[in-house]
Amino acid sequence: MKGSDFTVKTATSGEVYFYATIARPSPKAHGASLLNRLWTPWRMAYIEGTQHEEGCVFCNRPSQPDGPENLIVRRGQYAFVILNRFPYTSGHLMIVPFAHQPSLEMLDTATRAEMMELMTHAMEVLRSVYHPQGFNLGANIGELAGAGIAEHVHLHVVPRWGGDTNFMTALGNTRVIPESLEETYRRVRTGWEQWGSQA
Repeated sequence: MKGSDFTVKTATSGEVYFYATIARPSPKAHGASLLNRLWTPWRMAYIEGTQHEEGCVFCNRPSQPDGPENLIVRRGQYAFVILNRFPYTSGHLMIVPFAHQPSLEMLDTATRAEMMELMTHAMEVLRSVYHPQGFNLGANIGELAGAGIAEHVHLHVVPRWGGDTNFMTALGNTRVIPESLEETYRRVRTGWEQWGSQA
């Protein structure tokens, strides 16, 4: 509809980010409704294909080839770096130990040390790729503390910019992510390779 359609990227129930076109019919059109419609035809593939994943997500991913499907951008000896499939901002990374443990104190010293090194490297890579103005770093230990996958501890690296929280977050409980996961994966993976060649 000329001059009345626009596309946004939003989320449903805090789970899935998607593109959608909002069509605003002209009030002059015969029989037209003033109700805005959110068209997301590609969502049917997600709805029909959604299945509960058996086992631990963080234990399953390392067994898959690294790429846009498993989202692993870097592997260490004791831990790996993976993109958050449901990011708070573009470039939201997680540092995950290979060991399946629910809390940091249950990991050995070598694993915790490597996780901190990977977190530091992740910040360096994100600075070079996205030029953020700050970072949120941390972990949610336990379901009551907000951990989405409480049985497998992980650290978050979230790049931040001034104005990255707007009315969509405050009023609609919705994050607007301006970049696809595939593009984020490509940029972060390439950035990490370039960082590694210079380190």
